[in-house]
Order: sequence, then structure tokens, then C-alpha cells
Amino acid sequence: MKRLVISAFVLVFAFAFLGTSALAQKETPTGVDVEKDLNLIRRDLRAEKKQLIALNLPLTETEATKFWPVYDNYAAEISKHYDEFYLLIKDYAATQKTITDAQASSMLRRWADIQINLAQTRQKFIPLVEKVIPGRKTALFFQIDRRLYELIDLQVTSQIPLISQ
Repeated sequence: MKRLVISAFVLVFAFAFLGTSALAQKETPTGVDVEKDLNLIRRDLRAEKKQLIALNLPLTETEATKFWPVYDNYAAEISKHYDEFYLLIKDYAATQKTITDAQASSMLRRWADIQINLAQTRQKFIPLVEKVIPGRKTALFFQIDRRLYELIDLQVTSQIPLISQ
């Protein structure tokens, strides 16, 4: 029952972020609006993410004592990659009307590099997490973590219009 309540919470959380313009092809706001929106999304994610993990990852007191410092290091490294991702989004918002082929290619490469770095960071932390909690709980942690980031990725990318021809 607890997982059902948490799952419902996560679903409500996701839909609250999605809004009604998920597929709209509108111009992305520039400057302060983009910065403000991204900061709100990031703040909400960071505030809720740890709580959602704690509610869904059953840890003993001993496991929790060892796990949370590893998690904090993991979250700090992942955040660096997401900082790059948000910077890329801000760059796109600033140039979307006048973006050149070269800029579009550069942004695409930056995005791909960020995705690779995120995957490498997750891969780096798998054995570190496995040292402090059992394998099944490690797998559960990374499943929960990835789902939460997928929600935020969906929210952010749904607000970005496709490149126009």
C-alpha cells in the first residue's frame, strides 16, 4: 500500500510539472524567464528527490548511515552534468530564432556528451553503492533515481520547441 501511495505521489508530481503545453510548438522564453523556470524545476527536483528515494528504498539504520553520504556524492556529480544540460537549454533559448547549422550541430554534440557523462557517472557509482547496500537495493535505487530524472527530463524537454526549418 505504501508503494501505491508513493507511486501516486510521483505520478501527481509528474503531471503537476507537465502542464498543458507538453507538445506545443511555441517559442521558448528567453533570458530571465528561462533562468527562473529552470531554477524552479531544479529546486523542486532536488527537494523532492531525496525524500522520494527515502520513501521507496527500504534501508536499515546501518545501511542508511552508509548509503546517504554515497548518495550525496552521487547527487553532487550528477548535478554538475545537469548544470551543463540547463546551460545548453539556456543557450538554445537565446539563439532559437537565429540558430545556424553549425550552432545546432554543436549543441547536439554537447547534448550527446552530457548524456554520455551522465551514464558514466551512474556506472561509476554502481560499485560504490553496492559496497554499502545489497545488490537488489542498489538496483532499486538506480531504478528510482532514473525514473525521477526521466520525469524532469520530460518536463524540461516538453517545453522546448523543435528546431524550425
